[in-house]
Amino acid sequence: MKERILVVDDEPKITEIVQAYLEKEGYQVLVAHDGKRALEIFEQNQPDFIILDLMLPGISGEEVCRQIRQTSHVPILMLTAKSAEESKIKGLNIGADDYLVKPFSPRELVARVKAIQRRSNFQGNSASVLIYGDGELKIYPEEMRVLKDDREVDLTSTEFKLLLVMVQNPGQVFSREQLAERVMGLEFKGFDRTIDTHIKNIRKKLDIDKDRYIYTVYGAGYKFMGE
Repeated sequence: MKERILVVDDEPKITEIVQAYLEKEGYQVLVAHDGKRALEIFEQNQPDFIILDLMLPGISGEEVCRQIRQTSHVPILMLTAKSAEESKIKGLNIGADDYLVKPFSPRELVARVKAIQRRSNFQGNSASVLIYGDGELKIYPEEMRVLKDDREVDLTSTEFKLLLVMVQNPGQVFSREQLAERVMGLEFKGFDRTIDTHIKNIRKKLDIDKDRYIYTVYGAGYKFMGE
C-alpha cells in the first residue's frame, strides 16, 4: 500500500504543488485546508505522515499538533511563514519532528519528508534493551520505546533517534552539527537551538537535569554517560 501523507495548509496553490510532488514520488496524498478538517481526516484515515501549516483558520496548526500528539507518534513536518526562532522552537516543543519555513522548495520538502521517515523507521543496535541506573532508565531500540522508573516516556521519533545516537556512543561528545546530520539527515544550517530544544524536551520528559545521563559539554555539544 502507498504511504498516506496528510497535507494541511489554507493556501490551495501550496497544497496543489505539494500534492503533485508527493504523488510523483509515489505517496497517496490527503488534503485539508483548516484545522478542523485536518483532525477529521486524521481520525478517519490515520495517515503515515503529516505536513502541517502553523497558521490555519479556526483550529490552529499548533492545536492540531497538540491533539494529534495525545494519541499518535505519526511524524509531523511543521510549515511556518514565520522566520523567528521562537516560532520554530514552539513547533518543536509541541511535538513537531522538524520545520520548514515558507517559501520553500517542493524538492526540499520531499527531501525533508524522506529524511524524517528514515529516522522514524530507524532501528537501533541488536540489543533488545539498554538499561541504566539500576533499571531506572530502559531503552528498547527496536521498539523505539523508553521507560523511566517503569513509566512510558512519550518521545517523538526525532527525540528517540537523538537519544539513541548518543546512547550508542557513550562518552563521545557530539557537536550540534554532528547530531543534526546524524539524526535529521540534512545539512545543518546553523540553527543551534533546534538541537538544544530537542535535548531540553528529552530531559524534561525523562525528568532529569543536566548532570544526569545527557551532559552538556560547554562550547562543544552533548554526550551521554550511562551508569
